[in-house]
Amino acid sequence: MTIHKQLDVICIGRIAVDLYGQQIGARLEDVKTFSKYLGGSSGNVAYGTAIQGLKSAMLARVGDEHNGRFLREELNRVGCNTDRLITDKQRLTGLVILGIKDEDTFPLIFYRDNCADMGLVPEDIDEDFIISSRAIAVTGTHLSHPQTCAAVLKALDIASRNGLRKILDIDYRPVLWGLTTLGDGATRFIKSDQVTQQLQKIVHHFDLIVGTEEEFHLAGGSTNTFTALKNVRQATLAALVCKRGPIGCAVFEGRIPNSWDKTRLYRGVQVEVLNVLGAGDAFMSGLLRGWLNNEGWEQACSYANACGALVVSRHGCAPAMPTKVELDYFLNHYKTVKRLDFNTHLNHLHRVTTRKQQWLELNVFAFDHRKQLAEMVQEACVDESKIPALKMLLLKAAEEVAQDAGLNSRIGILADTTYGQRALNSITGKGWWIGRPVEQPGSRPLRLEHGNIGSQLIDWPIEQVVKCLVFYHPQDSFEMRKEQDALLLDIWKGCNKSGHEFLLEVILPKSNPDHNEVYYLEILHHFYQLGIRPDWWKLPPLSAESWQVIGSLIEQQDPYCRGILLLGLDASEEELKDGFVAAAQAFWVKGFAVGRTIFGHPARQWLRNELDDGELVEKVKYNYLRLIDYWRVARN
Repeated sequence: MTIHKQLDVICIGRIAVDLYGQQIGARLEDVKTFSKYLGGSSGNVAYGTAIQGLKSAMLARVGDEHNGRFLREELNRVGCNTDRLITDKQRLTGLVILGIKDEDTFPLIFYRDNCADMGLVPEDIDEDFIISSRAIAVTGTHLSHPQTCAAVLKALDIASRNGLRKILDIDYRPVLWGLTTLGDGATRFIKSDQVTQQLQKIVHHFDLIVGTEEEFHLAGGSTNTFTALKNVRQATLAALVCKRGPIGCAVFEGRIPNSWDKTRLYRGVQVEVLNVLGAGDAFMSGLLRGWLNNEGWEQACSYANACGALVVSRHGCAPAMPTKVELDYFLNHYKTVKRLDFNTHLNHLHRVTTRKQQWLELNVFAFDHRKQLAEMVQEACVDESKIPALKMLLLKAAEEVAQDAGLNSRIGILADTTYGQRALNSITGKGWWIGRPVEQPGSRPLRLEHGNIGSQLIDWPIEQVVKCLVFYHPQDSFEMRKEQDALLLDIWKGCNKSGHEFLLEVILPKSNPDHNEVYYLEILHHFYQLGIRPDWWKLPPLSAESWQVIGSLIEQQDPYCRGILLLGLDASEEELKDGFVAAAQAFWVKGFAVGRTIFGHPARQWLRNELDDGELVEKVKYNYLRLIDYWRVARN
């Protein structure tokens, strides 16, 4: 009888924050900036198995601070269970600082003095939680300390009594066993009789043991791989998977042969190496997908080798791991993929299948206006310094609308840095959709307001969406189109590099009176042919027929597109209502991003001192709620 389990695998072991140096080729001493990722071998495997479609869980401790919350949120985001990711009030979350000097040199420093994940005790192991899973996966560092080892042994005992599968990743780091200096985190192998004896005492508990050749040398007490494997076999009946780097891996069930020529090699994928750190955790994630789903060693090792290959070509560990969709595509096309880091489709799949939040509908209040508000200020004969205060009041109105309408994950704003930096700072981190413009207002040909896109995005919170408005017409001169195309392509590449989402707003220019809406289909098709695949499009209201053909184009060119937001252009409410109705049945239209229709008249009154702050907020709220109601009525 098949017993349904809530979980597929519970990961027990290290979980920490990784700070990866961004300057590739620099000594760690010379690195200036770092990227923050989820890390730690067990944390990586919990994350990696979750995005491979397994129901994974993390059993560990994290600190009661920002890093601990970050790790919890990252795991939750990919569907990993954190019910037993315990918040430790006395210890800080572990930290690792890493660099990438060259393909053979990866300096790293572990900051793990009395860290939270090493605070695991047997009392943290809940029997009901363990038996809710089909398997537990343990990493070797937790065998290095009596307290954490006792917790692991308790989990293994429960697993054995209840028929769970048990997996060990040897995961040998000499520094974490106290065998080398604290700053020598990069050393992977130091012979130790003490560690060998500890592993020999515990390996009999496991059904699957995974390690590199050097790790099996340690576990078997010999630097001859086959002697070591035979010694391990004497202590356990587990299947042994030996990782052999870029050439692949070998699986040993039963008797150990005497040489590699008597052993089947499950071949790996040859790739350009950027960073080997985390490749073993990716390997384990892929292997567990196949092994726990009983797909056979051929398929399990294929998943494992491909996951490892993808990670060594990228920056970071957990964020570099492939999703199920991405891995399956790669395995079907790997013979034609020569350079993973340069393969645009594979990189796009990784980008779009690792997004942090879903947006099924959006009601966006756009007040990123700069030029128009400067004109309003001049008309009212008041100082420009009033605009930032106005934008904070507009944000206040939006927040009250979110509360009154129960929008939660369906609300957002568009705000600028010229006048709206305070508003951006105030709302960032609260789960809203946030767009931020980069174009110089009214520029044609397109110009960026604050210089090169790369120099801008390095300072942006990752959740803020890059919004760029371009005035574009297929009948523009070749020089105009070429210039604008080049800048838009640069913005798109910058977003790919930084990880920010991209919203491309397209408006036919007033300078050309031919505003036939069929041009929007032509423009979108042109941008797709350039290789630009925006996460979002922002377009004016169109006919139902145009939405149908544009929707077909998006499905063909980028089925992972987030969707389309309708723009307002200071249209009347009646005009927007008609536009909402025409778009109501268009799957790819996810909502609206409208500004002046909501705030234009009240803002002019406020600037002329005809409204006080509270009255402004109430009028803006009323207009915003009416638009939301129009959209909902049309959609339903």
